[in-house]
Amino acid sequence: MDEVRRRLALEREQALARLASLTGDYDAVVAASLDTNADDEHDPEGATIAFERSQIGALVRQVRHHVAEVDAALDRVDAGTYGVCEVCGRDIGAPRLEALPAARVCIGCASKRS
Repeated sequence: MDEVRRRLALEREQALARLASLTGDYDAVVAASLDTNADDEHDPEGATIAFERSQIGALVRQVRHHVAEVDAALDRVDAGTYGVCEVCGRDIGAPRLEALPAARVCIGCASKRS
């Protein structure tokens, strides 16, 4: 389990770095909108500042959710339930955990949900 814990810690570290970068991007977009009085809602040249803020905000929410999922996976490691499907109780399987280290359900249960 030490290798699993290391992998999850690295996944968390990378997600937090991405979150910091996105937060900086978001702050830059907000600052840029404060420094101008342009009517970006009617700019024919491209995306609006509001649209960019919305996009970055959605990415921030996704990364925060991923960090929470990784934290929950670390809790499952501590509880001895990591790698066990929360729906059917079977083994999640190494290939799925390799692709999605914070997976809560096996591939069979995941495919039933979608």
